[in-house]
Amino acid sequence: MTTPFSAGLDLPAFSMGQILGQWNLVPVPTIATVWVVGLYLYGVSRLRARGDRWPVGRTVAFVGVGMGSFYVATTSGIAAYDTTLLSVHMVQHMVLSMLVPLALALGAPVTLALRTLPKRPRKWLLALLHSRLGKVLSFPPLAFLLYVTSPWALYFTDWYRASLESVLVHEMMHVHLVAVGALFFWPLMGVDPVPGRVGYPFRVLLTVLTLPFHAFLGVTIMGQSTLLGGDWYPRLAEGPMGSWLPDPFDDQHLAGGILWGSGDFIGLSFFAVLFVQWVRSSMAEAKREDRRLDRLEARDRAAAGAGEPDG
Repeated sequence: MTTPFSAGLDLPAFSMGQILGQWNLVPVPTIATVWVVGLYLYGVSRLRARGDRWPVGRTVAFVGVGMGSFYVATTSGIAAYDTTLLSVHMVQHMVLSMLVPLALALGAPVTLALRTLPKRPRKWLLALLHSRLGKVLSFPPLAFLLYVTSPWALYFTDWYRASLESVLVHEMMHVHLVAVGALFFWPLMGVDPVPGRVGYPFRVLLTVLTLPFHAFLGVTIMGQSTLLGGDWYPRLAEGPMGSWLPDPFDDQHLAGGILWGSGDFIGLSFFAVLFVQWVRSSMAEAKREDRRLDRLEARDRAAAGAGEPDG
């Protein structure tokens, strides 16, 4: 499948307005978004129909932020220019690998499925969650290793050039970014009962370790003396879009800065979410301990009162 992408296209000069002006109903992300959002909302409606609550914030996180960001990143002007400008691709990369997995995890779809699925499918889901494969894929050190090495493999091997030249590889790259991000962030969020969940100190440690990784990768890309994708971007500059395309090295420098800055911003935001969860968990644990001590104290008083003689 050779590219029908940017080579041979005559896109107008990129601007913020073009993000909303260059929509393309790509089959795979469009169908995936419709099905995933539909199933999630169907589960929420089933819960409400039987009188159970489901937090509105979870629905907003999953449908609005998670799947909404996924759809915008893969079908809007961001997708239209993602093979034309490396800087635009890098925005797409960060949305798919960090923002989308975080928002989907906050939506707790596994919890929703366990509460709404019929008996047999629920057993299948539980078997998958407790299977050896599920435990291996969600093992935090392995998920962290996949998360930090995948971008190096993408940008410093032939994989990135292949994603520019092949529709199939391009779409599989999008799937890979979301999947690896989900494997890393989902257990750390601790909202769904997925394997691989660890204590808050280790969650915070893993989050902190991702911050220098994004900075180092971004600086490395900014300092490259060769272009990512080889002669792909110089060839585009020789075509109809050459009148507005920036210098490829300048655009690559901008892309590295986007990776560095956005990675730190989203990582720190995730750190803040984890910190709030940790504080709430500690407060809830303190309340449970207070209730336990109150019950013991009341039991001791009752026992002491029962042992006193009448009058």
